[in-house]
Amino acid sequence: MPFIFRRFFLLVRSHIDQVSWQAVALATLLHMALIWLLLVFAGESSLTPASTFVYYYIVTTSTVGYGDFSASTDLGRWIVALLQIPFGLALFGVLLGKTGQTVTYLIRRAMTGDKSFSHFNNHIIIFGWHQTRTKKMIDYILADQKRADRRILLAVTEQMEHPFLTNEHVDFARLSSFTDCEQLERVAIKYADKIIIDGQDDDQTFTTALRISKLVKEGCHISAHFNDESKVEMLLEHCHNVECSSAKSAEILVRSMQDPGSSRVQEELLSTLHGDTQFSLAIPAGLAQMEFGKLFHHFKHDHDAILLGVAHNLSAKNMDLNPPLNYPVNSGDILHYIAIDRVLSDEVNWQELAK
Repeated sequence: MPFIFRRFFLLVRSHIDQVSWQAVALATLLHMALIWLLLVFAGESSLTPASTFVYYYIVTTSTVGYGDFSASTDLGRWIVALLQIPFGLALFGVLLGKTGQTVTYLIRRAMTGDKSFSHFNNHIIIFGWHQTRTKKMIDYILADQKRADRRILLAVTEQMEHPFLTNEHVDFARLSSFTDCEQLERVAIKYADKIIIDGQDDDQTFTTALRISKLVKEGCHISAHFNDESKVEMLLEHCHNVECSSAKSAEILVRSMQDPGSSRVQEELLSTLHGDTQFSLAIPAGLAQMEFGKLFHHFKHDHDAILLGVAHNLSAKNMDLNPPLNYPVNSGDILHYIAIDRVLSDEVNWQELAK
């Protein structure tokens, strides 16, 4: 007997898997229409008004049966007993089976990274996966309390499941390649606002940055991490919207030896988890020229922030660190500063500073 039940269960499940949502919906609507027509024919006037019938049909067919509405004629009872409940209950079972199947399918796709995120906009994409470094990056992003509310999309090429499934801020996509246009469309590469490339090796990081630099929208900032500085120079020759970073372990070791505590300063400046952190702020368009000294005093007095320097583009090429107080600052320039929390543009009285 257990074998027979098992075969029956597998047979029913295979049929449910093959039935589409459209077929289930059509069958349910046809069954509802047939029962309504038969109840009208049977003279069940108390059950046939639209709102009453829908409520009665769902409650009775699902066998919840509150009893507040029921057939009152002999013919109506036969219709309910022979046509509505048996066939309706079968449809209800199929409906529950399809719902469970769909939910399982969606959860599975989220875990395996097979979903499409082509509808995303203004999001952050992280290309590449490292056991500890990727988690730290996400923690640092989310620790910035005043950051713009953007979704974080982790894109990998490894055969793995969603490593941050319980984190509601992080989505997961598994791609076959970081350079295939069709795959990149799945992560809405054209609409991303910020991108981090941290590949398995420098070759993957290089080819990914080279590929996507021409696909992103204007104003999208790309950050790429390399272990070998030789590839940084080659990439910057072709991609002017990519900011490259490389391992600076030698520099940090020497600086820590010559000026004890330097490594701790570096850690404080880069981490949003504790202490003062380095941030940047773009000066809005349409403002008159300002002096660095006036901005310096305003940021320290009003926001307890220290200005470090001025950059003229997102990649911070030719940045002027610690410029003189009379250094001219214009709209579109980017201020780099140290503060406990990020200073938002609408928190600065630009009009007063531009006088």
